[in-house]
Amino acid sequence: MTEPGSDRTQPLPVPPTPWAHPQQPAPAGTEQPVPAPRRRTPLAVTAVAATALMAAGAVGVGAVVVTTADDLVAALAPLPALGADGDTATDGSADGSPDDSSDSTDGSSDDPGTTDATGASAAADGVDWGEVAEQVQPSVVAITVQSADGSGGQGSGVVLDEAGHVLTNNHVVATSSGGVEVSVTLVDGRVLAADVVGLDPSTDLAVLQVLDAPDDLVPVELGSSDDVQVGDPVMAVGNPLGLAGTVTTGIVSALDRPVTTQSVGVSSGEPVVTDAVQTDAAVNPGNSGGALVDAQGRLVGINSSIAGLGSGAGGQSGSIGLGFAIPVDSAAAVAEQLIEDGTAEHARLGVYLDDATAEVVDGPWAGERLGAGLAQVEPGSAAAQAGLQAGDVVVAVEGRPTTSAVSLTARVRALQPGQTVDVVVERDGEALEVPVTVEAAEA
Repeated sequence: MTEPGSDRTQPLPVPPTPWAHPQQPAPAGTEQPVPAPRRRTPLAVTAVAATALMAAGAVGVGAVVVTTADDLVAALAPLPALGADGDTATDGSADGSPDDSSDSTDGSSDDPGTTDATGASAAADGVDWGEVAEQVQPSVVAITVQSADGSGGQGSGVVLDEAGHVLTNNHVVATSSGGVEVSVTLVDGRVLAADVVGLDPSTDLAVLQVLDAPDDLVPVELGSSDDVQVGDPVMAVGNPLGLAGTVTTGIVSALDRPVTTQSVGVSSGEPVVTDAVQTDAAVNPGNSGGALVDAQGRLVGINSSIAGLGSGAGGQSGSIGLGFAIPVDSAAAVAEQLIEDGTAEHARLGVYLDDATAEVVDGPWAGERLGAGLAQVEPGSAAAQAGLQAGDVVVAVEGRPTTSAVSLTARVRALQPGQTVDVVVERDGEALEVPVTVEAAEA
């Protein structure tokens, strides 16, 4: 595999596994069937957007993968160094229309503003989730994509500003060209037309512009990725199965979880690798592009994918408590670029990677560790200028463990070109801390 931006024709050096995004599927008859899970692959991943596309992906050794009706494939590499359980993630795409979910038991309904966190359960963790929902729901929209042939789907989005910019997943609106119409529905039921401002398949993010934006739009309050901790209470807000304004609650289950999904709208099929926030808040088809917020109602992530148990041939799975979101700092940085230029720059090291094991003799990184091996360093690249060498094994970036090639790729993609980070590598049994200034990947 190559670090993003080096040689995108190179395959990821890991066995493929099927995954998907949480995206509401196209109308019945237009979606692709979900393949039966492979033996010994108990979890499946699906996207929560609203369009149907199909591809294959790959992940780190030991990861689990599953395909979904969204025709997207996602994969997740485990992070044993962080002690996290479960190696899969999915958005829970479904093959039915919103009407197919009428027998839902989560307490949600078709009415805007529905919440499944009520009464004693809402206050069990000391958070007034009703108040948080009232604050956040006006900032989250349902997105509908409709093509000329009648096919389409639904997803979610987050209002960024009073000008009407809406942040969502690329896979929700990536087909919104050539006769495809996009509209957003506010929590009060108003339906507004929207145009696509910019798409960034590399991060699975997109920005829409609401046309003739009303003056009472409520922008979401942005949080900070640095403030998010494992165990923090969070709420997911979105449009699962067409049930606009639905909220679900949980905690942050893990941070820095490397999740791989197949990009949409890129002929090369370059995978999306995200250093994701993992949550056990229920995320289902249609949640893609929606908000993950903290107990103060601040945005901490954009819900993008989930893992679920396969439900047999032709069936789909919903949330089993393994959801994944793009961290807010990464999402906001890309959104700002898309609004300004319609495109976004990405960081690269200029290396070819393999999964590897490092043996550090002494010091704070002593012992046997999983890492990302540098199989090759491009001459003149950011890695070369920093003094990194082929044979080095990266075990940490900015003090956070890096346990695989996919893990390092995700970490680099979360950086901005020109940013300097401390990289810990094992070389000849010694742990070296090397400052590296990442460069911009070629467009």
